[in-house]
Amino acid sequence: MKAVVFDLDNTLFDHTGCAVAGLRSWVTELGITPTDELIAEWFVIEEDQFNRFLAGELTHQGQRRGRLRAFLPVLGLPVPVTDAELDEVFTGYLTQYTNNWIAYPDARPALEVARSNGWRVGVLTNGSTRQQNAKLAAIGLADLIDVVCTSEALGVSKPDPLAYQRVCEALGVEPGETLMIGDHLELDVIAARAAGLSAHHLDRAAGATLTQLVGRQ
Repeated sequence: MKAVVFDLDNTLFDHTGCAVAGLRSWVTELGITPTDELIAEWFVIEEDQFNRFLAGELTHQGQRRGRLRAFLPVLGLPVPVTDAELDEVFTGYLTQYTNNWIAYPDARPALEVARSNGWRVGVLTNGSTRQQNAKLAAIGLADLIDVVCTSEALGVSKPDPLAYQRVCEALGVEPGETLMIGDHLELDVIAARAAGLSAHHLDRAAGATLTQLVGRQ
């Protein structure tokens, strides 16, 4: 291997944990008790709206507004009429989400192992360039990563084969010389292998860790 490519959300960065913590704080600020049912509904809405962003139906900010239009009625709260008002409300959630940004404990050690192997290190993530790079900087991993490729910048998203091929091109390696590691079986493993990369599935529920997977050749 000459390079390793990591997914970001729920692989290096604990998106779900950060979102749950941020959501609980934000909903409480709105005067609502944050139940497990409300949190589960938020993630259903988030996935639906984010998929519309990836499909090109919405801008990144547009999918945020869409989340609020769907979620505020679930809370029994009125939906603001203007985009500016929606953006202001979303800032309340975004602030709490950002305040809870954190890397998984095994993230930096795994990146350090990869670099000690002499590998180029990349990140391939479905998301906005600005936010995904901000996450990496905030959680202290940006200095160990050579290339960050986002779906927004590439114009294609996982599982499109071009996404994997373009991150390899950016790293200066061939797909066959590259290992992909991520938490999503379809996007980070099956599709990556179909594009010519090797791939390992990060199944944290089954006890897998990033350091173990980087060490498996």
